[in-house]
Amino acid sequence: MKLIRPQWLGALALVSLASWAQSAGPSDPQIAAIVVTANQVDIDAGKLAESRSKSGDVKAFAKQMVTDHSAVNQSASDLVHKLNVTPEDNATSQSLKQGGDANLAALKKLNGAAFDRAYIDHEVTYHENVLDALDKTLIPSAKNDELKALLVKVRPAFVAHLEHAKHVQASLEKSSG
Repeated sequence: MKLIRPQWLGALALVSLASWAQSAGPSDPQIAAIVVTANQVDIDAGKLAESRSKSGDVKAFAKQMVTDHSAVNQSASDLVHKLNVTPEDNATSQSLKQGGDANLAALKKLNGAAFDRAYIDHEVTYHENVLDALDKTLIPSAKNDELKALLVKVRPAFVAHLEHAKHVQASLEKSSG
């Protein structure tokens, strides 16, 4: 039996959104909290990777994650202020935060190639789950047209992040193999 790695907990929180898809789905304030938390988790991991990785490819990927996810959070923050919506903490956003904290704790115990591999492996899984959550729960559940439009607008960036992470993952596998 495979154990669940702590760094995958954040990704698993996004999977829990699937259960919401069968109900009415999260509210717009809950979606806002999930989006901001999911982005912050990736920003925090990216900052750690920027400072700890020895790989130029991993550092460049991490820098891109910090830049892009910070921009998404700024857009989300601007929108919730414009709409006068307060993000509502919920089980999924709390689970994402806990998973992000567990991922950082696990990554801080690693160095060198083991750090790079764990960081990138998590990024692949995380972005796969973010896309799944966007497609199956967040976009369909968003009631406000501007919130839905923001989610649709940022989706291609998450696809690009996933492809970039897979490319870095493959290059790490080649260099260690």
